[in-house]
Amino acid sequence: MSESNRRKFLQRAGIFSATTFLASLTQPAWSRNLDSAIKNAESISPDELASEEDFWYYIQQSFTVSPSLINLNNGGVSPAPKTVQDAMKRYYDYCNEAPSYYMWRILDQGREPLRKNLAKLAGCSPEEIAINRNSSEGLETIIFGLQLKAGDEVVATLQDYPNMINAYKQREMRDGIKMKWISLELPSEDEEYMVRQFVNAFTSKTKVVHITHVINWNGQILPVKKIAQEAHKRGIEVVVDGAHSFAHFDFKIPELDADYFAASLHKWLYAPIGSGLLYVRKEKIKNIYPLFATSENPLKDDIRKFENLGTRPMFIEQAIGKAIEFHEMIGSERKEKRLHYLKNYWMEKVKDIPKVKLNTSMNPKYGCAIGNVLVEGRKPGELDSFLLDKYKVHTVGIVWENINGVRVTPNVYTTTKNLDVLVEGITAFVKS
Repeated sequence: MSESNRRKFLQRAGIFSATTFLASLTQPAWSRNLDSAIKNAESISPDELASEEDFWYYIQQSFTVSPSLINLNNGGVSPAPKTVQDAMKRYYDYCNEAPSYYMWRILDQGREPLRKNLAKLAGCSPEEIAINRNSSEGLETIIFGLQLKAGDEVVATLQDYPNMINAYKQREMRDGIKMKWISLELPSEDEEYMVRQFVNAFTSKTKVVHITHVINWNGQILPVKKIAQEAHKRGIEVVVDGAHSFAHFDFKIPELDADYFAASLHKWLYAPIGSGLLYVRKEKIKNIYPLFATSENPLKDDIRKFENLGTRPMFIEQAIGKAIEFHEMIGSERKEKRLHYLKNYWMEKVKDIPKVKLNTSMNPKYGCAIGNVLVEGRKPGELDSFLLDKYKVHTVGIVWENINGVRVTPNVYTTTKNLDVLVEGITAFVKS
């Protein structure tokens, strides 16, 4: 951000209007400051705002993360902002006043408005969105619900998430379908290469292709739409694992040309832990068996058949609405630009250190927040432990197929000062 724009932002942030004064009677200080920061950033482009630490400081204050630990494993699960935490706790208290009344007659009535809000965020019809607990549940609903028979082929990669790999293997064992596994050499900025690996695996017997939008091990973004288009030319259905893409960077689900898509909302939407969504293209709903049996026709044309979970934590579900509000307050583009800026910030500082190898692209088309780093000659677990023990930086060591390194995942509450500590730790580890 230019110095003149920075001064303008700070000057505006200091304005204390009568409206602000009245709000201060009921709003906590962090919330008032955040409201002011958002308003004052309206004239600043997302690209410029990405590096404006004063603005993102106010975003950080919305979270309750520990000051004694630098959490750089948001790729596993993200903390929720305080407004989401408070909503969940409040709804939980309601439930315990009279569970059957408040859960089923009050909170459950909020599911349809929530479905509409999620659909608006996803860019699709509410009749294509089911609310569940995580991406594994959503994807396994599809994997086990697809009407496949012995000999039908499914194409997937060895770099996919283990739960999905094991689900397909179970269908292979139980139903006699045939899995065709491909292995991707990553990181890659060669779209033609990535698309070709999938296309080369397609045969006349291929019925389904499974595509991970963002490889969780190293943050590689795959060209989902191009792969999906090639699949559809051949009459192949497309299942997309969006666990790490939804609300991470700016896109709408229908743009991917997927038939099925699932995401964990407790990752990049910052919803309560144990919340997710499943998208099913409208015309496909009638062909999928639900994972949990419904009392009516299991092949009915109603997205709600995938929500038959029995008694569920509705206090978690309804707090998703606050997460949507928080996401929209920041803005998808602002968020994407900041996350990519943070990933590249630390990567730029370590990329020229001897023995340091980066396993993630710095190009925004092929990577966003998630990065992976390897110190050659050392095990990922060694660097992971060193960073935690010596610098109180929490990351995760990755050893999976051909991807080895430490995954580093900052978030909107992460500061560049936090990342400077990470850089210091990696530098010290190389010298140790």
